[in-house]
Amino acid sequence: MITEIQTGTYIEAQIELCPICLNPAKSESLSEASWLPLGAVAMLESRHPGWQMSYGACPSCVQSTLLEQLIAQGEVTIEDRIKAALPLSAEAAFGVLPTPMRLHGDSRFRGRGTALALIDIGFYPHPDLVKPDNRIRAWVDASVEPVNALFFGPNETPEWPGWDSAGPAQWHGLMTSGVAAGNGWLSHGLYRGFASEADVVLVQVRGQDGRIGNANIARALRWLHQNGPALGVKVVSISVAGERRDWLAWNAVDKAVSALVEDGITVVAASGNAGKRELVPPATAPDALTVGGIDDRNNFDPEAVDVWHSNYGECVTGLQKPELVAPSIWVVAPVLPGTEVAAEAERLFTLRQIRDLNVELLIADQKFVTPYYQHVEGTSFAAPIVASVIACMLEANPSLTPDKIREILETTAQPVEGADRERQGAGALVPALAVACAARAESGPLEGIPLSPQVNASGVTFWLYEPDATSVRLQGSWDNQSSSPGVEARQERPGIWRARIEGLDAGQYTYRFLVDGVRWVDDPSNPRKVANVRSGFDSAFIL
Repeated sequence: MITEIQTGTYIEAQIELCPICLNPAKSESLSEASWLPLGAVAMLESRHPGWQMSYGACPSCVQSTLLEQLIAQGEVTIEDRIKAALPLSAEAAFGVLPTPMRLHGDSRFRGRGTALALIDIGFYPHPDLVKPDNRIRAWVDASVEPVNALFFGPNETPEWPGWDSAGPAQWHGLMTSGVAAGNGWLSHGLYRGFASEADVVLVQVRGQDGRIGNANIARALRWLHQNGPALGVKVVSISVAGERRDWLAWNAVDKAVSALVEDGITVVAASGNAGKRELVPPATAPDALTVGGIDDRNNFDPEAVDVWHSNYGECVTGLQKPELVAPSIWVVAPVLPGTEVAAEAERLFTLRQIRDLNVELLIADQKFVTPYYQHVEGTSFAAPIVASVIACMLEANPSLTPDKIREILETTAQPVEGADRERQGAGALVPALAVACAARAESGPLEGIPLSPQVNASGVTFWLYEPDATSVRLQGSWDNQSSSPGVEARQERPGIWRARIEGLDAGQYTYRFLVDGVRWVDDPSNPRKVANVRSGFDSAFIL
């Protein structure tokens, strides 16, 4: 028995050994192997003869096995996966990859030091936002005048009127806030958002009559203009739509967005889901960064990406929107606790242990990923993904202005092949490249440092930013990675490491860094990745 501290009180937790890796683990966490899909269970059984699901496995073994399966399946085509899924659906066969992994995000930046405000219809204080420390700085009801606001500290338990009602109005905001800033507490960090260490301000705009309305959205934006800076708000994500017919209120939304941007707060808005050349506020605001959707087929193949059926068009100034697109399907979000859906998820994953194919079909039909998460779709989730990446960019370089953020996001976006420009804007979000360019912008820690790798006829130069490292070595496919010590990197200035390789023949190569002799990392500024045998990725380049 050991004693741990939780929410200010002492509780006892039984510790056992994981039957797979033999490392200590809490008894209750070993049972989480029961939610693994059948393919992952079969993989564990084949590698560890005699192991059974009833024996359990620690979260680390569960996650590494799941990710190995998902990564391997993410490397094949959607057609191959569908064939392999029969008689199950494709969703049941290959699950859903964590969004930061699928987009190759830079895990060193998680929105620290930034507060992200989310405007939605309602919210819930989910464990992914309040454990181990509360990151909800304020709950705001902007559907009333005067606005009702409650403020919370990191050691407080946030509660507000109706917080525990498990009502339908809480679902949408729970999911958008979890997608943006959830830390994956109920998945041991697996299904986290990009800004998993950012503070959040939750602003609800749905009135008692069920309407949102432009007036409520404008009131929410004005409240953030007045109070956001004191809360550290630097990014606002809006996942609701107003009304086209209300011209006076529409102008109020535009003006409120402009006021925030002028004061250095970036505003992101979802474009809508109807696939029409039609936009409504706040997606029409000229100063808002409007985000459409893509379907990346839940894999890593850029050729498999297509634009989603999101709205597009011109705003009042003639500016074409959206400015860029981001995943709007295969996005993992929390299930609302206390609901019938949550109870059904728990029931189905308990039944999964008997390996009934009908249970697998029911899990797929409900889009469940684990007992506590399901995958969702809509530009309502593309917008907070972009907003959460902006929070990471601001962590990398707090001096960035909204105009500079927009410029970086648009110049680093990857055009979607075959899609009309008016439907995709600059293209699909590339988080790692956006954060890398943010760090290299004026006043950033990598200002003046080229993107890595630098490839030319004479050789290849690699750069890595690791402020806390004492040593860095480079290993690549040009050498025997399993036994070669690699190339020692030099620290050019504090935290910035440089390595160079010369004399390579033409071809494609993979590489990785070894930090302090114990930690392998891919190149965070290089979006080209190749899956490796460690359930992770190596970086790649072509000479």
